[in-house]
Amino acid sequence: MVKLRLKRCGRKQRAIYRIVAIDVRSRREGRDLRKVGFYDPIKNQTYLNVPAILDFLEKGAQPTETVHDIFKKAEFFKEFQVNQKKQSKSQKESKGG
Repeated sequence: MVKLRLKRCGRKQRAIYRIVAIDVRSRREGRDLRKVGFYDPIKNQTYLNVPAILDFLEKGAQPTETVHDIFKKAEFFKEFQVNQKKQSKSQKESKGG
């Protein structure tokens, strides 16, 4: 199973976290499948690679609680719902015609 979780980077007392897609069985600093964003709690900055995250979520990846909260703050789920509606409309049109 794949999870979207945080991977710690940076130096002592100046942590920066990468948001990565990683296998559940790997450790925190283990090898990730793909880097999909980063979060800086000190500067309160977030960067999300939305297409990559959507791809992993559609394949069944689960975000951890912390990553889920970061997505909420960035209003990511609004975009995710809009994309799902667009896809369902296109699938209905292709089946109907």
